[in-house]
Amino acid sequence: MSQGHFGAPVVTLTPAPTLDRTYFVNNLHPGGVNRADDVREELAGKGINVSRGLTLANIHAPGVVPIGNSDLSVLERTGSSFLVPLWVEGNLRVSTTIVDKHGTTTKVNESPRSLSEEDWQKVVDLTEAEVRNTGAKWLVIAGALPTYTSTGVYVDLQPIFDSMKAMGVKVALDTSGEPLSYWARKGCVNVIKPNAEELASAVGRELATVGDVVEAARELCEHGIDVVLASMGADGMIAVTRDGHWAARTPPVKVINTVGAGDATLAGFLSAVVSNPIAEGEEDYGVGFNVPLGVQTAVRWGAIAVTQPTSGLENLDNMPPATVDSAPNLNVPLEEIAKA
Repeated sequence: MSQGHFGAPVVTLTPAPTLDRTYFVNNLHPGGVNRADDVREELAGKGINVSRGLTLANIHAPGVVPIGNSDLSVLERTGSSFLVPLWVEGNLRVSTTIVDKHGTTTKVNESPRSLSEEDWQKVVDLTEAEVRNTGAKWLVIAGALPTYTSTGVYVDLQPIFDSMKAMGVKVALDTSGEPLSYWARKGCVNVIKPNAEELASAVGRELATVGDVVEAARELCEHGIDVVLASMGADGMIAVTRDGHWAARTPPVKVINTVGAGDATLAGFLSAVVSNPIAEGEEDYGVGFNVPLGVQTAVRWGAIAVTQPTSGLENLDNMPPATVDSAPNLNVPLEEIAKA
């Protein structure tokens, strides 16, 4: 049942949530025996992390999640009361992160649990109900997609996209691999958030410069996407629409854990656009929301996220400043070439 968070501007859907266990070690020895100095556990997944981040900014963002019913205490145990669960038969997948205090992060993710057609339809229905009951203006679908148990085919997002369009709700999609390539060309969503490598894969070619990233993103915009938020790692982030592009970055920060940084950037982007609606007569950037402010806030949230040990944001304290450039040098090479 929906918890009915009336007035929430954003609802998230995490189709394949995970229990994140993070082990902190000192001087990791690959292939050897290591002792963890600390172990932390979170209910995670991209959409959950977005909801958690927005909650820190006092923005209600209930998150719909199908969760295996073998661990009924997981919501309470992980402080995840903002989630709207659909209990399904089975186990919750586990993702393991090993953080070396000297800077390296190793992550091992279990594959998403498959769902029956009946359970996926319940997920679709619950998501639609939560958006309708809250009056949300944005839906975020984020993370890996499960497959149907009977066929092994990825679950179908089209019914959700159709219902959101009918309700006038904007959709942000953050996924990867085959689902990203497929849905990026369907033109059903307003915002996608690939990193440079995912973007290269989506367009089927190598990206070596900032200009390559802009060109690839604009190619996806031609399919009907309003904004491509392309993360370029140390090179910052660039937001691309059909008619403009804005590059944003922060000063260097001390990196502790990169897991969840992309989720923080999307949460930051949404926090800015829902908190600063376009007034009548103001520049709407061709999409109806403040893209440069969004990308500027996104990189600030991403920068603070990598300084924290958890996959979800712990707090929003001491965020660094960020600059935005509406005319970046497109010939600048990426720090690392993105392979298709």
